[in-house]
Amino acid sequence: MAELIVIGYDDEETAESVLDELQELQHDYLIDLQDAAIVRRDKKGKLKVQTPGSPTGAGALGGAFWGLLFGLIFLVPIGGAIIGGIAGALMGKGVDLGIKEDFKKQVGDLVSPGKSAVLMVIRQATPDKVLEELKPYGGTVLRTSLSHADEEALLEALQG
Repeated sequence: MAELIVIGYDDEETAESVLDELQELQHDYLIDLQDAAIVRRDKKGKLKVQTPGSPTGAGALGGAFWGLLFGLIFLVPIGGAIIGGIAGALMGKGVDLGIKEDFKKQVGDLVSPGKSAVLMVIRQATPDKVLEELKPYGGTVLRTSLSHADEEALLEALQG
């Protein structure tokens, strides 16, 4: 079962530093990231998604995954009409990805104007070592679990 972890920060620079740190931890085999991204809300309230170079190479989920996930969490189409359409189709089919409404609200509140968050899907980690490396950055941590069935439903929807 994968973990969806969200860490909120007061600025984009800290989120970028944390993402860089996560990529280093991936290289050191302390964390197995399925994928990671930064989401921020500008001063005007518009959401922006940054999916830098894939932390996992060919196995990364990519922009479509994050656009869909953010669309479901924030209830807005991110990444254009296609992603918004996929999110709408999923909701229309009643696909439930196991992401609870209170978690969605917490993420939305965390990413208020001028703030950012790192979202990551983790397959496996060495928690004590990862936490030790991320502790200096601070932040507000939220997490949820995606069951294997939820992961498969999401990937199946993305593949057509």
